[in-house]
Amino acid sequence: EAERAAQQVSRESAASALGRWEPGRLAVRGPGCSVMAKTLLHQYWDIPEGTECHRKTYATTSIGGATGLIASAYSVALQTPASFLEGVARTGRYTFTAAAIGAIFGLTSCISAQVREKPDDPLNYFLGGCAGGLALGARTHSYGIGAAACAYMGMTAALVKMGQLEGWKVFAEPKV
Repeated sequence: EAERAAQQVSRESAASALGRWEPGRLAVRGPGCSVMAKTLLHQYWDIPEGTECHRKTYATTSIGGATGLIASAYSVALQTPASFLEGVARTGRYTFTAAAIGAIFGLTSCISAQVREKPDDPLNYFLGGCAGGLALGARTHSYGIGAAACAYMGMTAALVKMGQLEGWKVFAEPKV
């Protein structure tokens, strides 16, 4: 029961960061996308590596789905579809592909950390990124895209993990 109360407090604090919280209603205002991205990333980073793979996979699926939804919004806005259904299909294609890549990344990196018994090794992230890249290659029916995406996504994920472990600063803190 204490865990359920803590989850409710966590939900309310996340919702209040996004906007105005009322039971059953959330009004988003302000810099919602950046707050949502931070909330999703914290949801992922707060879980210790190699534990609770179902929660980590849920978090990476959410991040991937949100990324796909944003990409599909740009696609539909910049290349107007011929019909409403074509727009819906394109949105679904982008969103579900990105969500699947996120799920595969989360599951692969977490299971790799468990099997290898090295939770903070960047190789786990490389394997997760590579598996996600291979899924993208399978989705596009292209070996070349799969191989390139495996290499690029794997290296990017490994570098992100190395940066997190070593405390790299990608963006400087604003000087107020």
